Order: sequence, then structure tokens, then C-alpha cells
Amino acid sequence: MTDPYSGMSSGSASGRIGLGVDVKPHAYDPATNPELFDGVLPRRFIAFVIDVVILAIPLIVAWVFIFAFGILTLGLGWMLFHLLPPLSLLWALFYYGATLGGPASATIGMRAMDIEMRTWYGAPSYFVLGAVHAVVYWISVSVLTPLILVVGFFNSRGRLLHDILVGTVVINNAARAASLRARQVR
Repeated sequence: MTDPYSGMSSGSASGRIGLGVDVKPHAYDPATNPELFDGVLPRRFIAFVIDVVILAIPLIVAWVFIFAFGILTLGLGWMLFHLLPPLSLLWALFYYGATLGGPASATIGMRAMDIEMRTWYGAPSYFVLGAVHAVVYWISVSVLTPLILVVGFFNSRGRLLHDILVGTVVINNAARAASLRARQVR
């Protein structure tokens, strides 16, 4: 049998150039499993607000500490305020990477709203994907304005622009999907 890419027999791959690509199909189909996508966009917004509050609490505590330390050191301690922007970035990357890359594949806000993030082919999220997802979100919103979030209303999976760019999908978790499926059967 001849390989269509190299013209060589299938037993010999020495003439091949490039990599083999195994294209995986979408794991979640809204037509066959609508319960996975039911109500995800509004729940996602509420989860985002919860996560922003969780991210802000340690930063506010650090700000108050630095302010008080600055008073005690007659203003010298206020130079620590320059550390807050890089620390807030590192904190956010760690938070999103650790929570989205954890066993639930969801941030604390997403867990409260019974949603989770998966790759488009169904695998659970991992630390780097969670951190990259956050970075792509913040860059896309900063550059393209929050109107890019409207993309979720125009595709059947409710994916936002940064989900499409990173290759993820946000769905209802198994427990919520099962309860929605049970309601549909009645």
C-alpha cells in the first residue's frame, strides 16, 4: 500500500516530512446533549463575579498591610506598593491555573454555579491551560472591548471568543446535567 503523502510504501516512513495530526471531533454536541449547555452563559457571569471577589480579597489585605506598614515606617514602606501589580498578576495566574487545572476543572465561582471547563474534545483542564485561558481572556477583553463576549450568543455551544481561541468549552457539571436531563424526561 502506498502512502499518499510520501509516495512510499506504508512500511517505510523515511521519506515523510512533517507530523501526523490526529484531529479529534467535538466531544459535546448541543443537539444531542442540550442539558450540558442549558443556562451556562448567565451562570458563567455570576461565577466570574465570585472569582473576581476571591481574587480581590488577598490583594485588598495586602494593600491595607502595605498602607499601615508605610505609616509605621514614615512612608518608606509605601515603596512596596510597586510590588502589587506583579503580585496580582501572579496571584491571578496561580488561581486560575490551580483551580481550572484541579480535579473539578472549575474555579471556585464555577463550582458554586455547577459549571466546569473542558477541552473541546472532552479532556479535563490542566494548570497551563487554565492560566493561558485567563491570559487570553484578559488580553482579548482589554484589546477588543467586552463586546467580544457577545460571541457566546451566536454559537450553539455558548463558547466565548477566548474559549474558541484556546480550545475549551464550558459546560454544566455532571450533577447539574443529570438533574436537567431528569427534568426533560418528565
